[in-house]
Amino acid sequence: MNNSQMALIKSRIENLPPGRAFVIADFTDVADYENAKKCLLRLEKNNFIRRIIRGIYDKPYFSKLLNEYSSPDIEETAKAIARNYNWQISPSSSTALNLLGLSTQVTNNYEYYSSGQYKTYEVGKITIKFMHKSSKELLNLSYKSSLVVQAIKALGTEIDNIMILKMQKQLTDLEKRALLEEASGVTKWIYEIIKRICTQEDR
Repeated sequence: MNNSQMALIKSRIENLPPGRAFVIADFTDVADYENAKKCLLRLEKNNFIRRIIRGIYDKPYFSKLLNEYSSPDIEETAKAIARNYNWQISPSSSTALNLLGLSTQVTNNYEYYSSGQYKTYEVGKITIKFMHKSSKELLNLSYKSSLVVQAIKALGTEIDNIMILKMQKQLTDLEKRALLEEASGVTKWIYEIIKRICTQEDR
């Protein structure tokens, strides 16, 4: 590890939004794996970053109101774990509802379908569970598209305009176009709702 590598890695982390999680492999374009690992260990020791679980770090968000650092972002943590093992993941229906703010239930369990092995992680009082699913079943949809599809499956055909609007507001125009294209092969009733999400004007 040299000073220039440390400076580059530190600068990249400084430019990340608060709450973003990352792994050693995210920095191997700057340094080899062992040197990137040493850099992150030193930054953790200096309280510049936080270790969530082994091999997974984040740039914690500091709440001025509460005068403390927030808990790790669970979705960010799940994505970082997936990158660490080169897995493709998709949230389960119940998890999708929570991530999109469509469920009023507070949960301590987050479940993801994964192209990797069955694994469970404990992040504080939160459990993140990965359940194996054929990678072929995960290939057609990007993460954001699968998030919406799984939420629609959970809500069913009686989904209302308020929920449509909530999902609509969480998608960029680019993500809407990708969703319409990627999900064209899903069940007809799901795709009809997707078209409403992607084309319905705000009310």
